[in-house]
Amino acid sequence: MTAQDTAVLLFRNTMRIADGHLQGFREAIVRAVDFAQQHGPQTMVQTFVDEERMLAHSFQLYRDSDAVRLHWKLADPYIQEVMKHCRVERFEVFGEPDEDVAKGLRSALGEQCPPTFLPRIAGFVRSPAEPQH
Repeated sequence: MTAQDTAVLLFRNTMRIADGHLQGFREAIVRAVDFAQQHGPQTMVQTFVDEERMLAHSFQLYRDSDAVRLHWKLADPYIQEVMKHCRVERFEVFGEPDEDVAKGLRSALGEQCPPTFLPRIAGFVRSPAEPQH
């Protein structure tokens, strides 16, 4: 693994969608993801909805902690719009952010939903254009 591989961060955010807010949540997520695709530093964003349980799961891949900070700076209005329709039920960080990002996550999520940090053992990121052998 290269130094860049070890800086990669994968966030998994599990959100509880408020009753009566499914459509508003969907619309806010689409706007937020469209913005991230055009302007955000993430290398991947995927969001999935479990309508039966009113849960959503968002996965975001960042090259490093600097990319997370840039995301926060650029996307705050979109994050706030999404949060009008849900609450974070669980937040997992796969990889090891720097102390500034870890502190920011703990502060944003609060004591009701502290983030879980899971250090990397091994892994890689493959570009979709890379051939697989």
